[in-house]
Amino acid sequence: MSRELPDRYLTPIDLADLLGVPIETVYQWRRKHTGPKGFRVGRHLRYDPEDVRAWVATLMEEAA
Repeated sequence: MSRELPDRYLTPIDLADLLGVPIETVYQWRRKHTGPKGFRVGRHLRYDPEDVRAWVATLMEEAA
């Protein structure tokens, strides 16, 4: 990823903005278990920036 990831957990909106995809795509990835690992804090969904980085790296390896 060329953009610097924040030093905080990402919201689904943060993730959508970071990757340039619609928010619904992020939720579809979650439902289909195809996106980065997310976790719940109460009722709020969050993503660890390191998990997002690892997921993107996997996608890049598969595309190569």
